[in-house]
Amino acid sequence: MTLPATFNFAQHLLDSNAARADKTAYIDDHGVLSYGALGEQVRRMSAALQALGLRREERVLLLMHDTTHWPVSFLGGLHAGVVPVAVNTLLTAADYAYMLANSRAQAALVSAALLPVLEAALAQGEHELRHIVVSHPEAPLPAELHGARVHDLAALMARHEPAARPAPTGPDEPGFWLYSSGSTGKPKGTVHTHGNPFWTAELYGKPVLGLTEDDVCFSAAKLYFAYGLGNALTFPLSVGASVVLMAERPTPAATFRRWTGSTPAQAGVRPTVFFGAPTGFAGMLASPELPGIESVALRMCSSAGEALPAEIGQRFKQHYGCEIIDGIGSTEMLHIFLSNRPGDVRYGTTGRPVEGYEIELRGDDGRPVPDGEVGDLYIRGPSAALMYWGNRDKSRETFQGGWTKSGDKYSRDADGYYTYAGRSDDMLKVSGIYVSPFEVEATLMQHPAVLESAVIGKQDAEGLTKTKAFVVLKPGQQVTEAELKAFVKDRLAPYKYPRFIEFVDELPKTATGKIQRFRLREREQQG
Repeated sequence: MTLPATFNFAQHLLDSNAARADKTAYIDDHGVLSYGALGEQVRRMSAALQALGLRREERVLLLMHDTTHWPVSFLGGLHAGVVPVAVNTLLTAADYAYMLANSRAQAALVSAALLPVLEAALAQGEHELRHIVVSHPEAPLPAELHGARVHDLAALMARHEPAARPAPTGPDEPGFWLYSSGSTGKPKGTVHTHGNPFWTAELYGKPVLGLTEDDVCFSAAKLYFAYGLGNALTFPLSVGASVVLMAERPTPAATFRRWTGSTPAQAGVRPTVFFGAPTGFAGMLASPELPGIESVALRMCSSAGEALPAEIGQRFKQHYGCEIIDGIGSTEMLHIFLSNRPGDVRYGTTGRPVEGYEIELRGDDGRPVPDGEVGDLYIRGPSAALMYWGNRDKSRETFQGGWTKSGDKYSRDADGYYTYAGRSDDMLKVSGIYVSPFEVEATLMQHPAVLESAVIGKQDAEGLTKTKAFVVLKPGQQVTEAELKAFVKDRLAPYKYPRFIEFVDELPKTATGKIQRFRLREREQQG
């Protein structure tokens, strides 16, 4: 399959759903948006952005909570040939100041609740905007902020007729940016093309997940994440499915309300496919409010962001009779390239390569490692990003010819299934042998008293590296350090058990829910 020389991803989605004008595309906290209304609003947004003087390939910051204005703004930008820079809504003013300056954004599309932090970012004076477009303002807006003209998003769209035609972009032309999580150093602007989301839908969303127009999708991962963008926009809109959006934080209680169709806008419409992350699944299974199987309509769940511990997948399947399809993707590859399949789930593994992607595990010498040995994960496939903006060194380190270095460690078994062994910079060498922190964490989580854990390396009195586990217990549960050590010893090779255990109330995490082991290492070094 090849894409034509002129290809605009937004127009591709509008064309794909032209016959579904009356079907529900999105349900958010404000109401329902049909496919017909979505198409009209996308083209109105396209016209509005062009009327503001924004030109093809210029960047616009997209700082919004998950409402229908997010996909309208994102697709409206693509339709106009403008490049949306989708950013995490949980960052600081300093982070946004950096991203504005790094991307040289000419406008910002922002939720009203996030306008104060955008203002604070602009007050730092690193970058000036020409326009600020505000979603769902609850109070009158000023005419200007820090030299930028301010507009009400809905009123701005209403003033413009829908654009007659899309920008004649190409499949390899920059379409949008996503910033990497930046767990070390400054976040990196990852440049994706108009063609990349098409390939994730064709290679993963349709054949692996098997999504159809009858599905109702709901993603706890927000749209500004690569994972969430596929879950709540690319995949469902590629097949004409419906999507439930949630602006608030994905707490267990908030998630359960959407699962059971209990919000006013849903009016009983219940998701059939849920996209979550291991931390979220663990929290939900530990919640006393966990709904029964009769209250939900889930036929399948997806997990990514971190490797899914087998115990969580098995408990969820036992409760709901519903598989969790665990996979791994990345901001750089846009979505999942290694995955379990419905009906072919091996909990504790990340499954097999998604068709259309090649996987190699390489040793320190750059050569492929044999089955059973841990190696660095490299991927080759059509959805790889073009580069990190303005960062040649990091681009060369990650994008190596046709291959992308993921920064993850994996092993492959004789049947071709891949098992996660941790991040490259998280691997520990204990007694001269590599130890995967994830393997120890997953074992600890099999204990009925443990909610979650994180494992790092700690030097003992002799300066040798040993494993230390930070453990969060389930509410009302108790267990001793000695009991946990014995529990792990019974299940893993003796050198792998944690020599040190510290009980904590919570673990440091990124906004995606990934455990930040480097924060724990910093804490350990500080004493």
